[in-house]
Amino acid sequence: MAVALNEPERESLISLTSGHDLVAVEILPFEVGNALSAMVKRKRLTPDEALMALDIVQQVPVELRKVDVKRALRIAGEYKVYAYDAYWFECADRLKLPILTLDRQMRMMARDMGIKILEVEG
Repeated sequence: MAVALNEPERESLISLTSGHDLVAVEILPFEVGNALSAMVKRKRLTPDEALMALDIVQQVPVELRKVDVKRALRIAGEYKVYAYDAYWFECADRLKLPILTLDRQMRMMARDMGIKILEVEG
């Protein structure tokens, strides 16, 4: 989203991910849609701008992976987070992949779980 919306972290994200295979949980398209609709609701984007951002996001090649929901619920309960957040950690932990997030709380949780974090400069 930060790349599509030309956020300050854009160049760092592109640099970090260029030449690498990207993996995300299978809910990614729904998360993107929800984030864009929230931006439209808050009048940060027009509906047309949201559709253009979606087109940009959909050009990024990302392999979508299933989530072990039972395991994610255990993680959610242990860390007192929503299942939607726990899905990302379940996937990263199970696949032994680093996590890339701009969210400070998610970075702290990843550190606590022993999941490598790709640090974004911005």
